[in-house]
Amino acid sequence: MYFILLLTVLITAIVLVAAAYVIAKLIGPRSYNKVKGEPFECGIPTHGSSWIPMHVGYYLFAILFLMFDVETVFLYPWAVVVKEFGAMALLSIGFFLLVLVFGLAYAWRKGALEWK
Repeated sequence: MYFILLLTVLITAIVLVAAAYVIAKLIGPRSYNKVKGEPFECGIPTHGSSWIPMHVGYYLFAILFLMFDVETVFLYPWAVVVKEFGAMALLSIGFFLLVLVFGLAYAWRKGALEWK
């Protein structure tokens, strides 16, 4: 029963994505020129190369932010069911927060949170 439902959802998703792609190719504009292929920001043309090296600290900081932000989203479902599960819910969220704090301490100790 669930297999047929899953198969139906997957086939529907594949058909809808393929249809959107084909329709976009059929009715989309077809004017290509060099200016349209150039990268720009806020309407200002770029000067020089767009492939400048970025400091890895920006990416590390963003990844850490996303990691801790997504993990705090998991606190909401816990808050909804905490009364039903009682002490077991408290123990499980305590372990979850302990792992979160250890991850933060590790990142802090490695200097990932320092803006250099």
